[in-house]
Amino acid sequence: MNAPDNQAVKKKDITLRLCGPRGFCAGVDRAIQIVIAALKKYGAPVYVRHEIVHNRYVVEGLENLGAVFVKELDEIPPTDQPVIFSAHGVPKSVPENAKAQSLFYLDATCPLVSKVHKQALRHMRKGRHVLLVGHKGHPEVIGTMGQMPPEAVTLVDTLEDAQRLVPKDPEQLGYVTQTTLSLDDMADVLDCLGERFPAMQAPASESICYATTNRQEVVKLAAKNADHFLIVGAPNSSNSKRLVEVAIKAGAARAVLVQNVSEIPWDELEHAEIIGLSSGASAPEILVTEIIECFRERFNMNLDLVNTVIETEEFPLVRDVRDVALSAADMAFVNGN
Repeated sequence: MNAPDNQAVKKKDITLRLCGPRGFCAGVDRAIQIVIAALKKYGAPVYVRHEIVHNRYVVEGLENLGAVFVKELDEIPPTDQPVIFSAHGVPKSVPENAKAQSLFYLDATCPLVSKVHKQALRHMRKGRHVLLVGHKGHPEVIGTMGQMPPEAVTLVDTLEDAQRLVPKDPEQLGYVTQTTLSLDDMADVLDCLGERFPAMQAPASESICYATTNRQEVVKLAAKNADHFLIVGAPNSSNSKRLVEVAIKAGAARAVLVQNVSEIPWDELEHAEIIGLSSGASAPEILVTEIIECFRERFNMNLDLVNTVIETEEFPLVRDVRDVALSAADMAFVNGN
């Protein structure tokens, strides 16, 4: 007797390990809220220098609301509308140029990045040459280096940079780090610098942000004996790319960065039984939700929640838009409501 045409095809069994915490950190959430609050208070257009955060879904959603993204301030016509600086921070020259152009600006720099700026300036005031451990060309690195005269700071991007560094005065050095580095990679560089320059001074407090640490630690747990690991994030997102590296080092057989469900390498998952899933600090939860639903449609999925800490950090908005009340509807394009 033939099987009925509508007989269900048995789906493959998989375990999807979902990491928590994941996704938006307090600094990213604050930056997005600043743009939305500015649009509510001042109307469109609101200009934003560079991507407010590294995620095209977020940028395009804000564009649909009336935000205009520019690379440099000279692209902005004469206007009374606000100009917003991204969460990554900017060199001192940017607000100075904004003032020279009579632009009204709102600084959405993450408070933890601003803390690194202050730590670097503290080193400089104490007569130390500043070593910035970070990745060349990243907006946060450009912003931090731009807080000081060029001769006052040196970028240390790799272990090789640390090994061949020849400072003018090895007894007068202080370091700070980019907030979104891999903790393991940073440790190798700092160990090398510490061995070579014992007098080097650390920042007054930790530079790596809480969200970077939390996301990396839970990925380490979830990556053990995983056949594959998916990190949701943009290709220009430093913290997301570091999560891919962390997953591989922690035991995942493979790991890949995807921007959304359309980039999932399904052929690579054909023989996978345990798959990890997390997202970078600038990736909205709606993208993760879409991926989970797609897995649920394709597989007989067991969702395994791997949680470490509950994040409760919140950063206040800048003073100019602190009086704007934001509702769930205002954030709907990010939250998927």
